[in-house]
Amino acid sequence: MAETLRYGGAAFICAALLAGAYLLQTTPGRGASAALSLLLGAALGVAFERGRFCFFCIFRDFIEQRNAGPLYAILMALAVSGIGYAIVFGAFLPNPASGRLAPDAHIGPVSPALVVAGLVFGLGMTLSGACISGHLYRLGEGSGYAPLALAGALIGFGLGFQTWNWLYVTMIAEAPVVWLPHWVGYGGSLLLHLAALGVLALALLRHVPPLPPRPARQLDIKYLCEALFRDRWNPLVTGALVGIIGVAAYLRIEPLGVTSQLGSITRTVMSQAGWLPARLNGLDSFAGCATQVVQTINDNGWLIAGLALGSFGAALLAGRFQPALPRASGSVTALLGGVLMGWGAMTALGCTVGTLLSGIAAFALSGWIFGAAVFAGVWCGIALRLHRWT
Repeated sequence: MAETLRYGGAAFICAALLAGAYLLQTTPGRGASAALSLLLGAALGVAFERGRFCFFCIFRDFIEQRNAGPLYAILMALAVSGIGYAIVFGAFLPNPASGRLAPDAHIGPVSPALVVAGLVFGLGMTLSGACISGHLYRLGEGSGYAPLALAGALIGFGLGFQTWNWLYVTMIAEAPVVWLPHWVGYGGSLLLHLAALGVLALALLRHVPPLPPRPARQLDIKYLCEALFRDRWNPLVTGALVGIIGVAAYLRIEPLGVTSQLGSITRTVMSQAGWLPARLNGLDSFAGCATQVVQTINDNGWLIAGLALGSFGAALLAGRFQPALPRASGSVTALLGGVLMGWGAMTALGCTVGTLLSGIAAFALSGWIFGAAVFAGVWCGIALRLHRWT
């Protein structure tokens, strides 16, 4: 009976996603991009859930256990998406030395504010127990902390809007926007990109534990189903799939990111209530997880809806859907961690999926700086044992 409910529920979610995508694509205007966003989000949710692709979990495994195996999922995602981005950039902007930036790519200013945002975001991840994308896929696993962390992120975005103008004037306005293809072209950028990832992969290799022995089994339907739908995926497989999804999203819609809709909700509410500054200086001139005053669900909203539903279906099939009520102490830290992540994501113009993953894939120095700052923030948070509450 339990298996029937699991498989039936997963089949229903799959059918609902396909039906939703069909209905969306018939909508005039941006219906086709909304439908594709929903399906790409579902694929991303499945990959995240099946591969445990949560930046905090991956960083924590390395910091606490010196287990670098999960880090290879991030390295593989960056390698695959970097190759894909170089091809797409060549079609969109054949001459990168022209002074223009690749359209809509996550290429941001490199400033002290970016470093502070990364550190704060990393501390928020540690307090709440996951990054924003991690909380989104954990919604599908029944996490009681995920809704609190995401609610906190909405509050954090509001605080970010309040501090933006001061940070912009003092740190961001004159900060350089460093895009590697300006200097060495797409070929040179990709070569340096893969070389940096290769050096990291070799340096981390000694911290990769050996694979546990597995008994010999006949390759049959049952074995394949367990490998696909129950067992955790290999980090290299997960990373490759995330990279492919990221390239497809940028080619057809926009770079991967999971905070645009969240930030837009906060910006809309604050605008209608008269709580926003009269002008957010320069904010809308930067690429990244852009926020707007909206009255409808944007493409990013459909992507994160698909992400949550895709992870829900994957969790059902694997037997990992385990709804649980949060503890009181954990609820407070999840909410506070979400606030820190929201402020960090707003200030950095994206989170670990947008500014880090899509930014590094786009050969932007801002992605590397943010990623290093987030890792340092998680390291400090774990050293302070901020994660013991969740």
